[in-house]
Amino acid sequence: MASSVSMQSILVNPVAVGRLGHRCRPSSMVFPSTYFPRQQKNGCTLQVRCMAEESQKEQKSSPVSAPPSPPQPTSPSASPKVSTKFTDVLAFSGPAPERINGRLAMIGFVAAMAVELAKGDDVAAQLANGGLTWFLGTTAVLSLASLIPLFKGVDVQSKSKGLMTSDAELWNGRFAMLGLVALVFTEYVKGGALI
Repeated sequence: MASSVSMQSILVNPVAVGRLGHRCRPSSMVFPSTYFPRQQKNGCTLQVRCMAEESQKEQKSSPVSAPPSPPQPTSPSASPKVSTKFTDVLAFSGPAPERINGRLAMIGFVAAMAVELAKGDDVAAQLANGGLTWFLGTTAVLSLASLIPLFKGVDVQSKSKGLMTSDAELWNGRFAMLGLVALVFTEYVKGGALI
C-alpha cells in the first residue's frame, strides 16, 4: 500500500523524482496535458498523461451500441398533429382564442362599416335594431367552424400558403379588433355615426 502511494506521488509530482534520488528529472515545471521529457543519459524517461483526456479518447473511440436512425422524411401532404384537448385548444396561448376573436372582428368591422354607410346607424344603434341576434349567430357559427379542424388535430400553419398565411390572418384580425374598438370609441365620443 505504501509503495503504491509513493509511486503515485512520484508520477503526479515530478519534483519528488529528484528528491528520491532518481537520475531522471523533467526539464520544465510547466506540463502540457501529455509530457514527454528528453531522454537522459541512462535512458530513463518519465511520461505524464492527463487522465481526463484519456477517458475522453476512450469514450470517442468506444463503439456506440446502436447508431441513431436518420429522421424519417414526412410527406408534404401530411399535416402535423397538435394537441386536441379542449383545455389546450382554448387556452390563453392556444390556437383558438385569438384566431376566433380576430375572425369575428374582421367580419364585425366590415359589417359595421357597411351598415353605417347604408343606413347611417352607429354600432350601438345597429346592435339595438336586431344586430345582437346576428352577432350571436355569427359568433356561434364561426366559432364552431374554427374549432372543428383544431379538435381534429390540424395545425393552422399547415394550411397556409402564398398570401393567405396564418400570420397574415393573425395580423389582420388584430388590426380589425383595434379598428372595431376605435370605431365604437369614436362614435361614443362624437355622439353618433362616424359618417
